[in-house]
Amino acid sequence: KGLDGIERDYNDVLQGENGLRIIEINALNEIVSENIMRPPQNGENINMTIDAEVQEKLYESVEKIVNDAGFEGGGAVIMDVYTGDILSLVSYPEYDSNVMTEGDNRQKIAEYRNDSRNPFLNKVTEGLYTPGSIVKPYIAAAALQEGVIGPRDEIISRGTLEVPNPYNPSNPSIFTDWKAHGAVDVRRALAMSSNIYFYIIGGGYDDIPGLGISRIEEYMRKFGFGKEIDNDLFRGVPGTVPNPEWKEKIFDDIWRLGDTYFTAIGQYGFQTTPLQVVRAVSAIANKGMLLEPN
Repeated sequence: KGLDGIERDYNDVLQGENGLRIIEINALNEIVSENIMRPPQNGENINMTIDAEVQEKLYESVEKIVNDAGFEGGGAVIMDVYTGDILSLVSYPEYDSNVMTEGDNRQKIAEYRNDSRNPFLNKVTEGLYTPGSIVKPYIAAAALQEGVIGPRDEIISRGTLEVPNPYNPSNPSIFTDWKAHGAVDVRRALAMSSNIYFYIIGGGYDDIPGLGISRIEEYMRKFGFGKEIDNDLFRGVPGTVPNPEWKEKIFDDIWRLGDTYFTAIGQYGFQTTPLQVVRAVSAIANKGMLLEPN
């Protein structure tokens, strides 16, 4: 029985059934008679959506990026934004399934097991990564939908955001942007990836109330973050959308405004899989359908 991939989930369909043949031999080991009691049954065919040429090119691209940048590994996935068909899925480095099936190349198997790059980990469905600014379009969509900000409303980014400290007024909390962007509306904030814009629409500041962590979590889950995918083949892991309950459990501490700010730019404890990200992107591309990959 397959332990991974298509064979794991569709083994009953693929494997078919063994046949039964009875052979009678004499003392000289010669066949006297032979009867087929039950003919073997072939398994059914399964048609995959994977495009072999696209898969090959994507693998080459991921391999080159990983090696040129000195990364441990990487993953990439291409999905049809209207159907959910997976056209290519690459997890690098990969392992040779034939080596594992045959089981006699113990040296190679040991190399796989001891490889710090985790070749057995499907980095697209099971690899967890901090998304960073990838989440900003979804924070923007939530803020526009909830009326926190209008599409033409501007927020000024001077490079830093100073939040008063009620317990120590001389030591305010400072939240930084990667540069001073000036006055930005939602389109420019996305184009420039302004952290301060998203701090404010996420957590609030002055007369802008912000979404707050509860609504941020609600909308992130609507776009598929922090949830398992409802397909056994691509289920993977749910990831994490940080919230007060999560922080109390992990750090035994209360939630603070800064936690909301950092969650709104995809930092802090936010973790996603590449497949979750491609689903969320497709939901924007197809005007709101969160597709199940297949």
